[in-house]
Amino acid sequence: MTTLKSKLQEDLNAAIKGRDELRSSTLRLTLSAITNEEVAGKTKRDLSDDEVQKVIAREAKKRREAAEAFTQGGRTESAERELAEGEVLAVYLPKQLSDDELRQIVVQAVEEAKAAGAEGPRAMGAVMKIVNPKVAGQAEGGRVAAVVKQLLAG
Repeated sequence: MTTLKSKLQEDLNAAIKGRDELRSSTLRLTLSAITNEEVAGKTKRDLSDDEVQKVIAREAKKRREAAEAFTQGGRTESAERELAEGEVLAVYLPKQLSDDELRQIVVQAVEEAKAAGAEGPRAMGAVMKIVNPKVAGQAEGGRVAAVVKQLLAG
């Protein structure tokens, strides 16, 4: 078992003992998603910490999107629950880049792409190829793409 997955399991046990319903249900669902990922495909396999982190990030994103949908539908109580679950999962994810840090990385990538001959809006793919490995897990793809488009258009 990976260290991150075992940490999730230990935290789940502590949450159950402490009768923390929100934390225990969130960790149960996350561990279930990890197990589903492990058994997907033809053979069962153990996920690496990076893969476990991607599953956690995907689960956190689901919570944010659900909270947004609940808010638009006028169900603030459900939205607050989803946001609280997202905060529980955020503990297990790397710190997200600030807008300024992300912008600096993208500016460097745009300069690299221009040096390689790619310019204008068509350079989006080239810039994203440079940026994505640098920000993996630290910024959501939509945020990155928005900054790249803004800088390429400007």
